[in-house]
Amino acid sequence: MVGSSYKRYLLGVGSLLLVLFLGGCSISYKFSGTSIDYTRTKTFSVSLFNNQAPLVYPPLSQSFTESLRELFRRQTRLEEVGQAGDFSLEGAIVGYDLAPVAVQENSYALLTRFTMTVSVHFENSANPKKNFDKNFSAYTDFESSSLFSDVQDDLVRQLTEDITKQIFNATAEDW
Repeated sequence: MVGSSYKRYLLGVGSLLLVLFLGGCSISYKFSGTSIDYTRTKTFSVSLFNNQAPLVYPPLSQSFTESLRELFRRQTRLEEVGQAGDFSLEGAIVGYDLAPVAVQENSYALLTRFTMTVSVHFENSANPKKNFDKNFSAYTDFESSSLFSDVQDDLVRQLTEDITKQIFNATAEDW
């Protein structure tokens, strides 16, 4: 009987310590991954990103801007406004370049590198210390035997997704 009482005593003390320990801990999850203070930040705005690159792909400006807006709509609880949001993004597509890579002995490139660069001006009205002007860039390689016009839409979609995620990470996720 003494052993049984002692086991109940240890079980009671262990339970009490577990409750005290867990009571002093705070666990916080952010399923969206954002670090936005929604008590101070309620809106976002994304101005049209004009295409100022030397090589211009006409649908890029609108599709890039809409992709960035859509990312903020999907991944945050911020309300989109036309201008002057608490998070305000504007900028331009400043690079849209093709360059040969993996040049062979016969001086022909096996691959071509497609690079897109976007200049971003970000203002955070709730925390102006986080404002920035920064370039974001991404690239992908494709076989030089392919015509760029045949693969362009898919490559643009791929790089747009990559760059918009970089921008989102730098603003809403504070990376």
